[in-house]
Amino acid sequence: MKVVIFAGGRGTRIAEESVLRPKPMIEIGGKPILWHIMKTYAAYGHNEFIICLGYKGSMIKEYFANYFIHNADITVDLATGEKIVHKNSAEPFKVSLIDTGLDTMTAGRLKRVLPYIGNEPFMLTYGDGVADVNINQLVDFHRAHKKICTMTAIQATSRFGVITMEDNGIINSFEEKPADSGTWINGGFFVLEPSIAAYLKDDADDMMWERQPMNDLAKNGEIVAYRHHGFWKCMDTLRDKEDLEHLWQTHPQWKKW
Repeated sequence: MKVVIFAGGRGTRIAEESVLRPKPMIEIGGKPILWHIMKTYAAYGHNEFIICLGYKGSMIKEYFANYFIHNADITVDLATGEKIVHKNSAEPFKVSLIDTGLDTMTAGRLKRVLPYIGNEPFMLTYGDGVADVNINQLVDFHRAHKKICTMTAIQATSRFGVITMEDNGIINSFEEKPADSGTWINGGFFVLEPSIAAYLKDDADDMMWERQPMNDLAKNGEIVAYRHHGFWKCMDTLRDKEDLEHLWQTHPQWKKW
């Protein structure tokens, strides 16, 4: 299956980094988070990607256009222009880099890349979140339920620590970033049928994928949740980036390659 990745947003909540580069190009362990996401899919044999570009999209184009140089040891003879490759660690990726507009909303970005997908099921995710989702099990779940859209659902965690206390104010315990038991949210990692095109209206450029299209799917009983109980983390803030960097150095739970 082809994999579509949203990579066009401005990333304003991590402006310390996104002022210089698009959010999916912010590095974890010396590699863009976009690369980590792609490696996750590639670990399950999905190597064909369609990247929805917008804000500073030329930087993503440059990265992949020169991927060979970025990821190999080379000697360059400046007199002749000859390049000698000593070590090549290029990936078997096929990447389509599609400019979907600077201010286009996510539904519009998806609609604009449909011609590059063809009449076949495909996957979709965000360019700022990593997880240890088992992609094979996700696809099998989608096929078994025969819906237009499968969404990976993850349990939300609080960004703040919580306390438990008695009625008189006596504190019993502290818990850092607890899971909100029973609360599930959109974790990305979608699988979609080509018939999703009918849910992407003419004014999709002004519409969030997470609003009308997904709501309409829900009304029609055409969206199902694949519950993921494992690791998931979105890089929304500088602290999230620092957390992911620490995990990469210690225990990168999303690394399946």
